[in-house]
Amino acid sequence: MAKAYTHTSWVVKRGREEEFIERWREWADWSRLEGLAARAMLLRDADNPERFVSFGPWESMQAVRTWRGHPGYQERVAQLREVLDSFEPRTLELVAGS
Repeated sequence: MAKAYTHTSWVVKRGREEEFIERWREWADWSRLEGLAARAMLLRDADNPERFVSFGPWESMQAVRTWRGHPGYQERVAQLREVLDSFEPRTLELVAGS
């Protein structure tokens, strides 16, 4: 079975960055209970402080689908959207490594 990852690009409303980080942490902590295989990572663009990316490994593609279909996911995404201009979630599978 392919190793699954999620990756999201986030653009945060100016001045709401710290609030976003706190909301993202809560969402990531909850996600660990829902199949996230290890800690998710949140990175901030050094040149554009309103831009972030996050990624994390999952137990399986099915775990990602179940997580995204959970009402708790939708609730937390709604809370995140309050401080966002945009976001682009992606589901990725590992095809090579070194």
